[in-house]
Amino acid sequence: MNCSASRTLFQLGALGTLAAGSSAWAATVQLKLDLPRLNVAEYHRPYVAVWIEKAGESGPAVAQLAVWYDIKKQNNAGTKWLKDMRQWWRQGGRNLTVPADGVTAATRAPGEHVISLDTHPALAALPPGQYEIVVESSREAGGREVQRLPLTWPVKAPATATAKGEHELGALELAVKP
Repeated sequence: MNCSASRTLFQLGALGTLAAGSSAWAATVQLKLDLPRLNVAEYHRPYVAVWIEKAGESGPAVAQLAVWYDIKKQNNAGTKWLKDMRQWWRQGGRNLTVPADGVTAATRAPGEHVISLDTHPALAALPPGQYEIVVESSREAGGREVQRLPLTWPVKAPATATAKGEHELGALELAVKP
């Protein structure tokens, strides 16, 4: 799988307990994401969305994990550009009321970033199955890029998946541990 640009670290560690029948699982899931430094005349920080979809299905997002956008614009004007993350918008972004506690945050500058989602309620309720962590980045007066990384839930063995974007995203790495 491929995905490009700068590095950001999302950590979904100590997810708490996921109940399925009488079994319970806890896992550490770590997504490293780079946002590249672009040499362009008019640079705007990228909007970034991270969500979970069922693998191989073109359906709505199973869980919204993170949405970075310009939250400091007056009258919530930063939401105007959210629909430019077209796949995220169609997969559930348009139904998300922003700001959303535990999901939305400010845009990030190029480089590596860390977001901790240790007990994200959507992950705690995730049923067993094959999923994809989807990352989309879009910039005002810039480009757009989407990358996907596989995730098997619950996590039963350590695994790593990588991707590299071409313009708006840098290297991505998804590392999971039971």
